[in-house]
Amino acid sequence: MSGSCYPDSGDSVKNEQDTITEVCCELHPPQKCGPTKCPECGELGKTVQRITLGALLKPEKRSGIPKQKEFCFCRSAPCAVVYFVPDRVLFRKDDLSVPVGLKEPQNPTAPVCYCFGWTPEKIQAEIRNTGKSTVIDQIKAQVQAGNCYCEITNPQGSCCLGNVSQAVKQAFRKK
Repeated sequence: MSGSCYPDSGDSVKNEQDTITEVCCELHPPQKCGPTKCPECGELGKTVQRITLGALLKPEKRSGIPKQKEFCFCRSAPCAVVYFVPDRVLFRKDDLSVPVGLKEPQNPTAPVCYCFGWTPEKIQAEIRNTGKSTVIDQIKAQVQAGNCYCEITNPQGSCCLGNVSQAVKQAFRKK
């Protein structure tokens, strides 16, 4: 697995970030949601497990979860759909108890790492104060300690390190 957890990564050269990401992705590999596309935007869905929906939906929305194990997550930022099944929208951004960072790319307080509370704002502050970012190393240490729960805490139901890596790159560009 080389960088497959990175969103929109066209890099063919493997670097330290790829290795770090693989640590998390081995535990929480991203999976395509078959050939299923979001009913609203047409984006190919990504498989998430029932536990993700149960953990992140507002309590009053949980009774609407169909009795099945797998669902699809829509990664498209402009699309309000978060979870769907073939030909049917199930839940939108407003149905979740947490902001969906991938769907709010301009929101500096929307999480990029749900397990350990990293946001673009927090990453930017660390870089501004220290000139570097330790977020990847911190997350890697927590993953190796068994403290990572991406499949439950992250709306996309898998490893966040690709999103974190992108946020770090953006923060350095803003520096």
